[in-house]
Amino acid sequence: LPASAKVLKAGTIHPDIRVPMRQIALHPTSGEPPVTVYDSSGPYTAEGAEIRIDAGLPRLRESWVLARGDVESYGGRILRPEDNGFVSGDRLTPEFPVRSQPFKAKAGRAVTQLAYA
Repeated sequence: LPASAKVLKAGTIHPDIRVPMRQIALHPTSGEPPVTVYDSSGPYTAEGAEIRIDAGLPRLRESWVLARGDVESYGGRILRPEDNGFVSGDRLTPEFPVRSQPFKAKAGRAVTQLAYA
């Protein structure tokens, strides 16, 4: 992206989590420093990134989600015909090759943004 650079800012609570930001250079005559904004582009704009769509995204937050002690993994559910609009045969979308174990709140716990705020 022209006139900008991706930078990673270490988190305060979890320094191992690096928040992607983008420093945008302003016109030289402005005399102002670059403006830093949140970068939502994910790994796709990282220098040297090896993107493998079939491998899925790395589970960067999993260790600190588990460290809170308020979630547990469960088996999820099987793919149902209605998930694919009841289509079949050559119109059926193949299932994603990577299956991750989903998490849910432990009994009596809330795992929502409001609960963590």
